[in-house]
Amino acid sequence: MLNFCSLYSGSSGNSLFIESENTKILVDAGVSAKKIEFALANLDINPSYLDGILITHEHSDHVQGLGTLAKKYDLPVFVNQKTLDAMPKQKEKIKKENIKIIKTEEKFEIGDLKIKPFSIPHDAANPFGFSIFKDNKKISIATDIGHITNGILKNLEDSIFVLLEANYDPEVLKFSHYPYPLKTRIASPTGHLSNEIAGKTISYLIKSGLKQALLGHLSKESNFPELAYKTVVDEIISNQLSENSIKLGVASRDIPGNKIIL
Repeated sequence: MLNFCSLYSGSSGNSLFIESENTKILVDAGVSAKKIEFALANLDINPSYLDGILITHEHSDHVQGLGTLAKKYDLPVFVNQKTLDAMPKQKEKIKKENIKIIKTEEKFEIGDLKIKPFSIPHDAANPFGFSIFKDNKKISIATDIGHITNGILKNLEDSIFVLLEANYDPEVLKFSHYPYPLKTRIASPTGHLSNEIAGKTISYLIKSGLKQALLGHLSKESNFPELAYKTVVDEIISNQLSENSIKLGVASRDIPGNKIIL
């Protein structure tokens, strides 16, 4: 058994849930602990049953509720050293014995899940994506990506499911209310991933066995779920692939999604 659920995904906060028969983990805790508790309750999950929280990077939309959640439920936090040092307010709430330092490209285990962190280009201390393995299944999570690298593609290959960032549409971003410096940051090589590049990436991954993808971390100001979905489908078709070759969805910003059984 391997199940995935996007609790919250967007520029205003991110938290993902993954479970196997014997293991339950979160990836990020970027909304309040109360909202995460609410989302887990919808899945009939008591937060105290979590086996750990993986952290991608230190930006507030990924760690806002981390310290409170880890402290309240005595949870292990799996994080690299640079990211830990870049979030002192969260770090001080986590018990020292619950801090588990991880390193890029070095696999580790939580229960019956094997996890491989990999580097992504983003304007943070040392941001990670994650591939998660259970039996013969591999799923991957990659958001907050300024641009796609060969290393990212290599780590995403052979995944049956990916949560991939589709943050913005360039034209919508151009005419959004964001100040110019923020627009420049979002579109930079260490910013976020556009719908079009997400589509190209998914098209590439279909050829390595990708069966299902969820578009995540959409911007509230410079994207729309329908536009992200259509742009990715158009890219799939332009790569001479059938849109029916993959099950595609868009993660919700504010409402916990349905459990995906993989």
